[in-house]
Amino acid sequence: MRNHAALKQAPGFALIAVLMTMSVLLALLSAYSLITRLELATHKSAADSLNGFYAAEAGLNLRADDVRQTFVGYNRPSGTSPDEDDPCEGGNQGTGDFACESFDLGKHRALTYVIEEPGNPVILTIPPGERYQNLNAQEYRYTVTSQGLGTADQIEAILELRFKSRLVPMFQFAVFYDKDLEILPGPAMTLNGPVHTNGDLYLNNENASGLSINGQVTTAKNLYRGRKNQNVCNSNPVKIKDPLNYRTLFGTCSNRILVEEDDITSWNGMIQMQVPEVTVPEPEEFDPIPGKTYWDKSDLRLVLNLDNAGNPVTTAAATGVEVRTMNDSVNSSATQKLNDPALCPGAIATRSVGTTTSFYNNREARNIRMLEIDMQALLDCIHTQNLMVYEDGAFTGTVKPLNDTTEGGLVFYATVKGPNSATTNSGYGVRVRNAGTLAATASGAPAIKGLTIISDQGLYTWGNYNSSSKKPAAFLVDSYNLLSSAFVDGAAWASRVPVNTTVNAAILAGTDITGGTEGAGGQDDGSYNGGLENYPRFHEDWSKSPQKTVTYAGSFVSLSAPRHVTGAWLYGSPQYTAPVRAWSYDTSFNNAENLPPITPRFVYLRQQLFLRDYEQE
Repeated sequence: MRNHAALKQAPGFALIAVLMTMSVLLALLSAYSLITRLELATHKSAADSLNGFYAAEAGLNLRADDVRQTFVGYNRPSGTSPDEDDPCEGGNQGTGDFACESFDLGKHRALTYVIEEPGNPVILTIPPGERYQNLNAQEYRYTVTSQGLGTADQIEAILELRFKSRLVPMFQFAVFYDKDLEILPGPAMTLNGPVHTNGDLYLNNENASGLSINGQVTTAKNLYRGRKNQNVCNSNPVKIKDPLNYRTLFGTCSNRILVEEDDITSWNGMIQMQVPEVTVPEPEEFDPIPGKTYWDKSDLRLVLNLDNAGNPVTTAAATGVEVRTMNDSVNSSATQKLNDPALCPGAIATRSVGTTTSFYNNREARNIRMLEIDMQALLDCIHTQNLMVYEDGAFTGTVKPLNDTTEGGLVFYATVKGPNSATTNSGYGVRVRNAGTLAATASGAPAIKGLTIISDQGLYTWGNYNSSSKKPAAFLVDSYNLLSSAFVDGAAWASRVPVNTTVNAAILAGTDITGGTEGAGGQDDGSYNGGLENYPRFHEDWSKSPQKTVTYAGSFVSLSAPRHVTGAWLYGSPQYTAPVRAWSYDTSFNNAENLPPITPRFVYLRQQLFLRDYEQE
């Protein structure tokens, strides 16, 4: 009977067991669900935090680049930062370049602001071991704060970046190129100063005495030992300091060598390859157009105005040479004074300015329509006739003196505006004479601080330039041509016999491209741009016995190929033969106070400190 009763009770026990098992399973499922929800929430929180971090980091980079771009545009960031108590809330937004700014980045947002450190700018010498060591730079210091915000504007990350914006003058380099640079001298050459290119660098030497570089060598792309136009390399020494002693770069070679990192370790950072490319002014920034940096910042603008037939427009002046304002209108009063031989006498048909077509350029294979300038007479005229006035700022409309230092000295723009101005072979140029001393002789005239001449056309100096009582001087031009004082327009090749000539000026000018293509695509086609050693364009028989000397001190900068003077490099009769090149970097430029007016510069950022704030509300 008991067994029978137990059998009757078995289904009840089974049901209870099933219910208990189900309860345990439900508890396990609930626990698993809770753990899953916690894990998902944790994962979502981590993902939100990570995405917020990325958003905040993007905000830092965007604001830092805004600061850099402001400097690239020749401006300085300005404004006020928000108060650090509850920044970017309500009316606490700050102003100008330092104000709060928000960036939408997908489902997240970066809220940013900038603080300028006190004491800006600091003038410093870049420390040894760093890129561009020993150069002077203006250093501006900033802190950017960026909050990464979620979809509900909750703070997911707070980041802070402290960085330095460094402005480095290009004329503190012995050589600075924004394109392939070839240094392949025949006679011995020593470059005392740093060398940089944003392209490839080719080093070779055709003379047993060698090529020596006493300065840091940096290239944004490749370094080659040998030539670009031919796959050759010779064993004449190419030496670079390490920085205490000269070391030879591949003393034995026959074919062009691509230099590797392992090949340059013994130079202790004095050779650096694949460095970040630096931003430089675009060639169009030098155009004679209102709104362009160099036109707007010029103190005096001289324009040879030509009609559609290429003849001078004489409406405002008999010579066609006009003084223009910043908005490119004719300053009638200044133009009349400049062209009056009684008020502004000079050596150009009794005037300080004029025009001619008598110069024949064998490289361009044509006569050049010149805007002619007697520099000493022009400086006298500016002083006696008050040709320069301030065109913006607090002194607008008042006379600007010769010793003005607004841009570090005087800035003159000289150009030819005619039917061919924008063509690749314009046939126009600007020629400057009587400029051995950059000073006015008129009674009471103050000494100039310095002088930079800008032109979108080819520039020709005739005779010595800035050779006595040297001033900071520069040319920013489409191409640079050097004529000795013995040059005579229209003379046959046999009569183009020069005399020793001295030029003291930094030069930014266009240079030809070997092979017509930058980079490896232009290698080995046989055509040569003349290299650094032929940067100045000559037009005389300099090697005719006794060989004459060109003494030059300055800095060579090339940012592009010429845009309006594009005749290919040619050597020999009837183009030119080479002088003795007594060339050097002007070490006075190592002091920023001695740099030419409106010296072009490049900008790069250097990170100082990166912080993340983990204390979020």
